[in-house]
Amino acid sequence: MRILGERIAEILHLPAGIEMVNELWKISPESLDYAGRVDYLAAIEKQSGWFNVWMQNAIVSIAGAEPSRADSMYSGVDDSEREEIATALRMSGSTAQGRIDVARTLTQYLPGATAALAIGDISPAHANVIARESAQLIRQGVAPEVLKLIEDEAIAHAEFHTPAQVANKVRSCIAMFAPEQFEAAVVEEKSTRRVSCYPNANGMATIVAFLPAADAQTIMLAIDRLAYKTNGVAKEKLRAFQEKSGYRMRANSNSPYPSQPDFISAANDKEIHVGADLNNGADLNNGAVPNFNLTDFSADLMDPMDAHRADAMTAIAALFLETNQDQVMNHGRPITVNLTIDLPTLLGLSENPGQLSGYGAIPATVARELAADGKWRKFITDPTTGNLLDFGRESYLPPQVLRDFLLARDKTCRFPGCRRSGVKGEIDHVIPWEEGGETSPRNLGLLCKRHHQLKTHGGWKLESFEDGSCEWTSPLGKKRFVPARPMDEVA
Repeated sequence: MRILGERIAEILHLPAGIEMVNELWKISPESLDYAGRVDYLAAIEKQSGWFNVWMQNAIVSIAGAEPSRADSMYSGVDDSEREEIATALRMSGSTAQGRIDVARTLTQYLPGATAALAIGDISPAHANVIARESAQLIRQGVAPEVLKLIEDEAIAHAEFHTPAQVANKVRSCIAMFAPEQFEAAVVEEKSTRRVSCYPNANGMATIVAFLPAADAQTIMLAIDRLAYKTNGVAKEKLRAFQEKSGYRMRANSNSPYPSQPDFISAANDKEIHVGADLNNGADLNNGAVPNFNLTDFSADLMDPMDAHRADAMTAIAALFLETNQDQVMNHGRPITVNLTIDLPTLLGLSENPGQLSGYGAIPATVARELAADGKWRKFITDPTTGNLLDFGRESYLPPQVLRDFLLARDKTCRFPGCRRSGVKGEIDHVIPWEEGGETSPRNLGLLCKRHHQLKTHGGWKLESFEDGSCEWTSPLGKKRFVPARPMDEVA
């Protein structure tokens, strides 16, 4: 058992390939101890990259290296190829087209990512996000050397990060190394902003908003603040808000939570009911609940009203934040939209992208617009790494300046792959205070409640380093390193 476990640990560090697959096939996971089974799973996953490249080549052999031309006005690009693959693999046409697009991008334009996938250095999920995030840049005709630079950065980032984090890395690299294409893509995407309503089972519906990043952040801030105000006595404060803002509220008798009201706002001589019973309504103009035909909402996603609905939702959220005086405090600070931008870009001397907290890179022009009426805090960073510089403190409860430092340094929970916002997390002493741990940047970090509990009671160990990086050790002894996050790096 021990010899097999050692061999599997060796396979984890060897290139993937048919030889490794054959060797693993002959090993039964039941013959291994628990730690060996974890390595066995990781080894199989590594081989899936080699198999995935095989699959990509097979897809391209059917679909062709480039998109096919439409045969007539009644056909579209890749119609035949897409459906052949969809029926053969028993998947939807849109899913098949996605597979085709990824396969073409990897095999034709991203040789480095394809090679890394083939030997198991990156997973299929990592390769897919690199391809998808690079696709628009390729369509815009970016210079090959720029694409190669972004590809190399993404592959290196994949060693210690999840696919979602690698996607953010690619976006940040595009913003940095291809600013013109990035700016053009942002302008193009903004024109497609929309709010859509889709029906679900049991009298429920889903509202999906596709918005510029800053607008989406505004809406989420308003939603968070409303969530804090839906208990008991908060109803009176909400009523005061509606009187100031022109909104009015009525109880939702159909809601399973009687304390949660409906909001009705006058706009263009019509009323909008949020949280109303969608199955029992009357005419919109007489003030009663409208009987929405949800199919009509989703029938035409490019309706001209889509952009106006998106603007209206942003305006409502912004109005609430402006007129409400109560502050929800996290780590001693009110909830805000946080933006990081360097001084030369702020002054218009450079065009480096800004970083919108919780989202990622935004164009310099948008960052300057958001910064125009912001409240500023200065952070000094290491000129080489971009990491925040350290400083010492001595007390159990960290002072506000140290809390601000941790929020800026960690951004999110420090557990590998976790992206829960540090603003909503807890400050953890890596070495507990009662065991001699200091209240200092090295010994403090932000963890979400779940991973804080995992560290305290779940058997996971944490070691923290001077630059803000850390290393976790699982109960089985598996080590997971989490690099430091420079100020201009999205978590």
